Amino acid sequence: MEIERKFLLSGFPDLPELERAEVFQGYLGISPEVRIRSKRVGEAETYRLCFKGEGSLVREEIELDLDKATFESLKKLLPKPMIRKEYRIYRLENGLRLECSRVDPGTDTEFYYAEVEFQDQQQAEIFSPPDFLGKEVTYDGSYRMKAYYQRKK
Repeated sequence: MEIERKFLLSGFPDLPELERAEVFQGYLGISPEVRIRSKRVGEAETYRLCFKGEGSLVREEIELDLDKATFESLKKLLPKPMIRKEYRIYRLENGLRLECSRVDPGTDTEFYYAEVEFQDQQQAEIFSPPDFLGKEVTYDGSYRMKAYYQRKK
């Protein structure tokens, strides 16, 4: 189960970083959402296959680890180029993690967004976002990565 709220950003926040990574992801299916992702932190790279159900604030999520060979085989099945993200994680004052991404940096479709994941729906609903977070887009499906991927050339 995934419980998260999503916000637009004007750039990366000025907070101490917990992690910095480069992420590539592509979609094998849209409904249900089936995604592959590679994540590089320093010299270490991981590969995952993810299935996501419908929903906005709360939705089913199943993630499976992949080896590089399987990831590369699945990557050949993608209908479009992968999304590239500069990805950073920060700790918020309340102990929550803020996951921020710069999507397709250097392109005319570049944008920033942030996600905060929660343990339960009540925690998500009472969360008061810091002022630096922009417009909340949790309930706007056009800001989901699968929607962006569908629009991508």
